[in-house]
Amino acid sequence: MTVNVKTSNSIKVSRGDQVYYLIVNVLLFAFTLIVLLPLLNVLASSFSSPQAVNFGRVFFWPVDFSVRGYKAVFEYKGIWTSYYNTFYYTIVGTTVNVIMTMICAYPLARKTLPGRGIVTALFMFTMLFGGGTIPNYLLLRQLNMINTRSAMIIPGALSVYNMIIARTFIANIPADLEEAAKIDGCTDFQYFMKMVLPLSRTVMAVLALYYAVGHWNDYFTGFLYLTDNDKMPLQITLRAILINNTFSAEAAGANMEELLDNTALQDLLKYALIVVSSAPILILYPFVKKHFMKGVMIGALKG
Repeated sequence: MTVNVKTSNSIKVSRGDQVYYLIVNVLLFAFTLIVLLPLLNVLASSFSSPQAVNFGRVFFWPVDFSVRGYKAVFEYKGIWTSYYNTFYYTIVGTTVNVIMTMICAYPLARKTLPGRGIVTALFMFTMLFGGGTIPNYLLLRQLNMINTRSAMIIPGALSVYNMIIARTFIANIPADLEEAAKIDGCTDFQYFMKMVLPLSRTVMAVLALYYAVGHWNDYFTGFLYLTDNDKMPLQITLRAILINNTFSAEAAGANMEELLDNTALQDLLKYALIVVSSAPILILYPFVKKHFMKGVMIGALKG
């Protein structure tokens, strides 16, 4: 006689857990709307007519569809050069940042490094105290880096905060792995290149995203150290576009209709500039989302 026993692999969720999950889902949905709705409003406004934007008729869908704002942006003669410059600063700068961060984090993650604590303390000291804007400018001038592309990359080649994140990740790699590699005749450099870096792809993707966003949004560095328009990053060029399209009553003269149209165009330009400056980073994020979700909590588990 055969007895069939049915088993269930599902875990019974208590009523308290159900209430908890419901509250969490409601809060997540509310936070999603808080973030998403302003983005939809900006996007819809950028594709609406200046009059619709000026009178506040746009919410989450374009009103009187128009690309006048984008036309005003991309008609500016220096916009594509600025796009190229920002891509250059972002790609080259992020590459330099990740290389410098990993090279610095690896030895500091090794417990056998002499003076490891002192070196780490010196790095952390720079997080609390800095020379200031004027000393930094004088230093770059003495190094002949003023009005060069290097001024946008070299001064910020290493973030101590990001280095600490990478150091914590590398320190959590099992020591047995290094011992096995040394038995096979692997040198420190080979172990770093063939073992540590491949295992650190997650943290490297997270750091690359942090650095890339910082370079893309960098405005103040170019404002301080660059003078040639053909080296300016995108953010400064977008600011120039907004200023060039700022009209006053004196500039418009007695033509009230032109004044109102120009005022409406200013409001439209603000939304178009936000989309133009943010779109590349928003497009990049989905490609590193998986690594970002895995590595975003690195450093919170062990110091």
